[in-house]
Amino acid sequence: MNSRLIATALLASGCFTGSVFAQGKLDLKEPKQRVSYSIGVDIGSNLKRQELELDPKVLAAGLVDAFEGKAQLKDEEIKETLNEFRTQMMAKMEARQKVAGDKNVKAGEEFLAANAKKEGVKTTKSGLQYKVLKSGTGKTPKATDSVKVHYHGTLIDGTVFDSSVERKEPASFRVNEVIPGWTEALQLMKEGDKLQIVLPSAIAYGERGAGGKIGPNSVLMFEVELLSIEN
Repeated sequence: MNSRLIATALLASGCFTGSVFAQGKLDLKEPKQRVSYSIGVDIGSNLKRQELELDPKVLAAGLVDAFEGKAQLKDEEIKETLNEFRTQMMAKMEARQKVAGDKNVKAGEEFLAANAKKEGVKTTKSGLQYKVLKSGTGKTPKATDSVKVHYHGTLIDGTVFDSSVERKEPASFRVNEVIPGWTEALQLMKEGDKLQIVLPSAIAYGERGAGGKIGPNSVLMFEVELLSIEN
């Protein structure tokens, strides 16, 4: 959370002038008031989603004091307080990540063990699991080749996190510029092939995860169709 950025946006918009800061229903007919209120709601909603332990009334008072140049804490006190807060938030985040990561490790191991026993599934040395859904007759790409593919990616619980199929637009990239599991899988394919691949987290996004949907230590599933090699 960048408190200075939030304060700057609010103060520049005039969100906390006297009438807007008052309790009760607001007069939001004027464009300036509607913009100011909308920015306030947007920022408040973002802070709420982050589950920060804040007092919204005191937060608003701090913004007003800053705008009027009447801060009730010294700059050094504010800096120290925010540094302590960031440290606490990082510790909480790391704890949540560890719990989620441990849960995903167990669920992933169970899923991979069960999937490996399914008909047609092959497992490579890296742990990559794949099953041929459709066979092509074209060339096999090298690591330095660029390819065009269609893909549909899900977590093991079926949650879709990315899909060129749903976007109805193939993706193009170089084989060695994606996650290790993809780099390996693409070099097992021919143009026209369509595989179902399952990536252990070690050859996907590992302990860090990615984005909002791919948590730490997540096993990922894809259906990948190699449309062409684009050199």
